[in-house]
Amino acid sequence: MGSKTKLAVGLDLASTSTRVVICSLDGQALRFLGYGEGPVQAWNKGRLSDRQALAESIRFALHEAELRAGASPESALVGMGGCVAGVNSRGIYEFGRRREIEAGDLRYAVELAARVRMEEDRQVLQICPQDFILDGRAGYRNPKGILGARLEANVHVVTASLQEHQALTSAVHLAHLAVEESVFEAIAAAYATILPEDRARGVALIDIGAHSTELAIYDGDALLMASSIPIGAEHFTRDISWLFKINYDSAETLKREFGSALGSAAPENSMVELPSGDASSHREASRRELNEILEARAEQLFERVHAEVRRAGMEQSLLEGAVLTGGGALLPGMCDVAERVMHCQARKGLATGIEDWPAEIDDPVWATAAGLAMYSARLKLRRDWKRGAMAGAAN
Repeated sequence: MGSKTKLAVGLDLASTSTRVVICSLDGQALRFLGYGEGPVQAWNKGRLSDRQALAESIRFALHEAELRAGASPESALVGMGGCVAGVNSRGIYEFGRRREIEAGDLRYAVELAARVRMEEDRQVLQICPQDFILDGRAGYRNPKGILGARLEANVHVVTASLQEHQALTSAVHLAHLAVEESVFEAIAAAYATILPEDRARGVALIDIGAHSTELAIYDGDALLMASSIPIGAEHFTRDISWLFKINYDSAETLKREFGSALGSAAPENSMVELPSGDASSHREASRRELNEILEARAEQLFERVHAEVRRAGMEQSLLEGAVLTGGGALLPGMCDVAERVMHCQARKGLATGIEDWPAEIDDPVWATAAGLAMYSARLKLRRDWKRGAMAGAAN
């Protein structure tokens, strides 16, 4: 790789695997270079419990990605979830006289809106502008250049646990990697899997991880809702383990090999053998019963998601439906249950917009890492544009 090649790197710190995607930025084009994945045992119920173990997993995944990419990045954009919440807020900027709105006015109004009251262990993760109100007239996306005396900014403020954020950042630094920025995982996954025109018609991104599900609801370019739901793929496995009286690993195997979120997906007479520690005992269970266990948990998850959709006022406005990403989206039947519970179409989310994206990772598990790399590229392009604009102004 040439020394001037700009790299855009996404680092997805998932509960069961650490994933790294390295891309090159050539003008406006983003090209895939390499990926890496490392096993990790650093999490306990969605909380980081072993910083050193996570750092080792990052180093392992990064080394794999570097070998494939032929490049060694110094920094990455990092995803965060599990302890994330969002709140709508409004900032009011009174000018005192009518004048032309400038870019600095928009920024200041957004800053005022972002001053939300938080608990001690919270920090602002992202500020997502929705729209502006000028002299009482709503619906402006960018009122720059328009005359007005009172500017209001509507924003969605995404917050995260300060302690968890510091722990994640520290683990990345232990892996000898700088953190460019931290982004809510669902926003990153949406960036990779949902086209702007689809967001314009209303869509919900549902990122189903091991310990939690991250949700981002869009209406046009505006993020209306960001939240974490404490139900993930691990809960499906625990249900099987508890009800069938088998260990967790055996339950995970059953889920992967025979499971579906649709109880009716298997014939009534189809049976599966249950693992047993006693070689002399032989137990079987109905495959339909297995699926009914998974279906009940899937219904609970999507009912929680649907409640958030109603809270955002989008119950009848998700014209592009729901997009499912993360490892939990791989369970057969999940889109069917989502459609039935949420009364909208649902599909699995695959990364788009990165040239040469390989087929072997073209699945919902890699959507967040892809989106983080794309978001990193976007930030770099924006910084380059600002530097160019400043240089042009100086000349």
